Amino acid sequence: MTAVDWRIRKRTLTNRDHTLIMGVVNVTPDSFSDGGRFFENTEAIAQGRRLAALGADVIDVGGESTRPGAPPVPAHEEVQRITTVIKVLADEGVVVSVDTSKAEVAAAAIAAGAEIVNDVSALSDPDMAAVIAGSGAGVVLMHMQDKPATMQEDPHYDNVTGEVFEALIQQAEVAEAAGIDRDCICIDPGIGFGKTLDHNLELLRDLRVFTSSPYPVVLGASRKSFLGTLAGLPDPEDRDAATAGTTALAVAAGVFCVRVHDVSSNLQSARVADAIVRPRSFDKVVR
Repeated sequence: MTAVDWRIRKRTLTNRDHTLIMGVVNVTPDSFSDGGRFFENTEAIAQGRRLAALGADVIDVGGESTRPGAPPVPAHEEVQRITTVIKVLADEGVVVSVDTSKAEVAAAAIAAGAEIVNDVSALSDPDMAAVIAGSGAGVVLMHMQDKPATMQEDPHYDNVTGEVFEALIQQAEVAEAAGIDRDCICIDPGIGFGKTLDHNLELLRDLRVFTSSPYPVVLGASRKSFLGTLAGLPDPEDRDAATAGTTALAVAAGVFCVRVHDVSSNLQSARVADAIVRPRSFDKVVR
């Protein structure tokens, strides 16, 4: 497996020894995955600490739900939800990512200590690239067809892997042209974002197409509805074992980082898969 480095504001992350785990903290009242259990700052901070203690390399903090049909949240409200959470975690040495598509929110999050911008809209805000370039933050460019409110109404592709890959490479080139260093860019195929079940499965089969690019790949399949359909699990919180299956597949395909809600089960899956595909890291990982 080829090792990859990802440069973010204060450090460089690498998958030389293991696949990275990004733990999710939704500071929202309407998250599909946890029903708003971490909407209060005290609960969100506690969850971020918990996930970091379990072994998450990055904590991804978001203040706006991107579930299908989700209504937009004003930037000022999103900022209010997340800045205290980010500051507390960052001050404690946690690597924090902000999950937002708004430049105003990204700027506030970076000022609070975030080192990564996880942008599900891949720089749709015309001011986002300048915010990221000026701060030296890392960025995740995710593919989404349409927008959360309507993305699942009628997603269509002639060649889902080819079209998603081409769109991500184009946006990465846009990011570089706007002054974001190549070493700071990750790409994410956007499982569940404007895709049918068959689209999601095809993208997962073709992960090596994405990991063959010059950019590290982040995969976010955690608790998604297609897993519920496949495994007969209507409650998202019951889908962690199903998610762990996609994590093992991601490790085998060379994915840099998996974004998950349950760190414990996915860390186990990733470490076993790491030991299989990276035999030299076995002693470091297991013992």
